[in-house]
Amino acid sequence: MQDRNARRIALLKRLTEASGVPGAEEEVRAVMREELEAVGEIEEDRLGSIVCRLTGTAPQPRIMLAGHMDEIGLLVSHITSEGFLKFVQLGGWWDQVLLAQRVIVKSSKGDVPGIIGSRPPHILPPDDRKKLVEKKDMYIDIGAAGEREAQEVFGVRPGDPVVPDSAFRLMANSRLAMAKAWDDRVGCALVVDVLRELAGSGHPNTLYGVGTVQEEVGCRGARTSVEVVKPDVAFALEVAIAGDTPGVKPEEAPEKLGKGPSILVYDGSMIPNRRLRDLAIQTAEEEGIPYQFGVVPGGGTDAGPIHVHGGGVPSLVIGVPCRYIHSHTGIIHLDDYDNAVRLLAALIRRLDMDTVRSLTAWGDKGSCCR
Repeated sequence: MQDRNARRIALLKRLTEASGVPGAEEEVRAVMREELEAVGEIEEDRLGSIVCRLTGTAPQPRIMLAGHMDEIGLLVSHITSEGFLKFVQLGGWWDQVLLAQRVIVKSSKGDVPGIIGSRPPHILPPDDRKKLVEKKDMYIDIGAAGEREAQEVFGVRPGDPVVPDSAFRLMANSRLAMAKAWDDRVGCALVVDVLRELAGSGHPNTLYGVGTVQEEVGCRGARTSVEVVKPDVAFALEVAIAGDTPGVKPEEAPEKLGKGPSILVYDGSMIPNRRLRDLAIQTAEEEGIPYQFGVVPGGGTDAGPIHVHGGGVPSLVIGVPCRYIHSHTGIIHLDDYDNAVRLLAALIRRLDMDTVRSLTAWGDKGSCCR
């Protein structure tokens, strides 16, 4: 048990500290490949998503677990003559969480540290001091003496990715972990750990663990990888919005750290298959696994494009509650992570062909499950 806990913490640290903004997921993909190559057969789609196949006691049904490898980040759009970097966002950043944060520019000559700056308040008119600084008025200071040094010495070019500079760390309560990119390295870690959990035991299906690319800019890797897998059932593995902080109402975000994984009952891109939702609830209760419910009307997940693939794919989102998503540092509870692994493994063991057919047997002709 202690060894498994240490291994999981090490995996979470590796994945969160890897850099991988949309379109530049190479470091994360390398970690996932290394972690999964002893588990199953690996292939990639042409957009860069990684797929690991773990064959159980039957070739069908085909079960897809999807965690997206990309994190929110920035991209260098312009280098000023003074050597400062202007940027565009990759994914959803709230302006006020950016200013004065450390970042790393992934240049052709290696990592270049920098800080996001703007005009200091001391020289602003009184009314401007009260206003939120917008991204368009920010820049990245990498300490370059000018445009030439930024490009020729530091190797920075327009189009280079920029990631938050934020290390993994356990908190004073060692079951709480801080890191960047929980959205969605926690999903990538779940893919790895669930496949490991099932590799040594039987499951009545074939399981596909997928690390998708470019979710934060439109779920693009989900669209290509689902063509590779052609699943009969899919789970998007995500963070959930923890609402156990000051100012958040229970009806806005009811999930809390340490109270179990979240079963998402609605998001802006998908209404989940209710029978699959009910099976998840039944499984959690019979296995003694705590769980919560979540609703995210203002966002979507990889399950959005996956569930409308082909003739339709029964899909569900399972999330690990996280505080402060889409910022430089978030917090999760490791108990929630462990229970998400337990829930997913138990669910997959129940998904034989008859059970999967029952998810879409609407009355007349049953399911079109292969």
